[in-house]
Amino acid sequence: MAFPTRTSQALIGLGSFAAVGFALYSQHHLGMQPCPWCILQRIVFLAIGAVALLSALQPSGLLRRVLSLPVLALAGGGVAAAWWQHFVAAKTQSCALTFADKVISFFGADTRFPEVFEVRASCADAAVNLLGVPYEFWSMALLAVIGLLALMGLLTRAPRR
Repeated sequence: MAFPTRTSQALIGLGSFAAVGFALYSQHHLGMQPCPWCILQRIVFLAIGAVALLSALQPSGLLRRVLSLPVLALAGGGVAAAWWQHFVAAKTQSCALTFADKVISFFGADTRFPEVFEVRASCADAAVNLLGVPYEFWSMALLAVIGLLALMGLLTRAPRR
């Protein structure tokens, strides 16, 4: 099977949007309030979802391969954000005015769509577990899988006819 297929790109897109949907469910129904790094990861997932679905609509395998590059970059950035959230930001009482805050402010997402993008907790307060695993590790794992799929899409050539 040649990568990236339309199906694999569509699954990456839908999985990314589902991750944001679950984060919103966690926030509004389970009381898990987001920190700036959580919100940054939501933005990354939405960007990946948009690019992946755009890729799935492309008739050319070459265009789908090219669009795997921004997906790979975004996934890498998301993994870095989740790593930073767990090992650095969660150890501090304040994570205000960090890179994550600057990105959120730059896009104005927090003021346009506060129910989705407003920071509501410090990084230390947002450090919660889901099924015994830190929440950000779930995000990191999904982003790593997406990154691997994108890398496969970049490196795998279509079969010659």
